[in-house]
Amino acid sequence: MLIGELAAASGLSREALRFYEQQGLIRARRLGNGYRDYPAEAVALVQYIRTAQQLGFTLAEIGDRLPGIWDAPDPGPALAQVLAVKLQEIDSRIAALQALRQTLAERVAADCPLQAPRNL
Repeated sequence: MLIGELAAASGLSREALRFYEQQGLIRARRLGNGYRDYPAEAVALVQYIRTAQQLGFTLAEIGDRLPGIWDAPDPGPALAQVLAVKLQEIDSRIAALQALRQTLAERVAADCPLQAPRNL
């Protein structure tokens, strides 16, 4: 499938697909005329990448974890494990943000917000 066909099937621009290829997320073989030729499963792969980005994964994280998921005999459990790890990371970030929020709230209520309260 040529890049224009993949763009139409996936809803991504040709530039985005070229970027994904530069990042090693998708692969195409080159035809004799230099055109990119993507396998049919590239549509599903691009949809997976877009969904993973919407779930908070960076392209680097996707690229690091993608081979393990696609190469697994049953990708469901491998994907569930990746999502569970991401969930733990998000929970940790939320806890850190809540602690930061509490500290900022205490500073706002203090007489001098720049001076650390003695009980910190």
